[in-house]
Amino acid sequence: MIRLLFTIIAGVLLGGVVHLVSVLALPRIASQDAYSRLTPTTRENTVTQLPLADPANSPLPFMDPAFAMAICRYDLSGGPIKLTVPVSQAYTSVSFYTRNEVAYYAINDRSAGRKVIELDLMTETQHNALPEDEEVTAADRLIIDSPTEKGLILLKALAPEPGLMPQAQASLAASRCAVQVDAPPPPKQPDPPPPAAKAPSGKR
Repeated sequence: MIRLLFTIIAGVLLGGVVHLVSVLALPRIASQDAYSRLTPTTRENTVTQLPLADPANSPLPFMDPAFAMAICRYDLSGGPIKLTVPVSQAYTSVSFYTRNEVAYYAINDRSAGRKVIELDLMTETQHNALPEDEEVTAADRLIIDSPTEKGLILLKALAPEPGLMPQAQASLAASRCAVQVDAPPPPKQPDPPPPAAKAPSGKR
């Protein structure tokens, strides 16, 4: 009896371990994950609106028909990106995922407390490379560290009524997700010519 009980417990534990490993490994081994499915229809570091939820043809699982959605498929190898998302009338949220669909950050209009959700996304290495004497506070500039160079940003705007869906889509259409480009230094002004030497008067 005891041997049978141990066998059942061992089987349950083994099944749990196999299930857990499968769930954790599936995003890494799946050939048609969200990032792969969105690659043909989106551009890197650009906000792309997704079609409205349709059970017959949905680019992402569990899409809510009450939300307008957009995607920014980012690549930080060329530098940090600046994300700006105007807040819609009802509700706006932004979620961040790694290349393997692991969620690591989320923000909405309530927590942002502004009419525009604005932040900088960069890798930890790029964050550490920022000048130490840069006079920027957390209230002035929100910096998010991405665990991977590539990933997805999901933008969602709520339309409480079907007639408000165009407004929700318009707020996402005004969003921007682009690599930060440092402003070029101002052109160097030419040195002024030396003062002309006075000609001798010839008087002694």
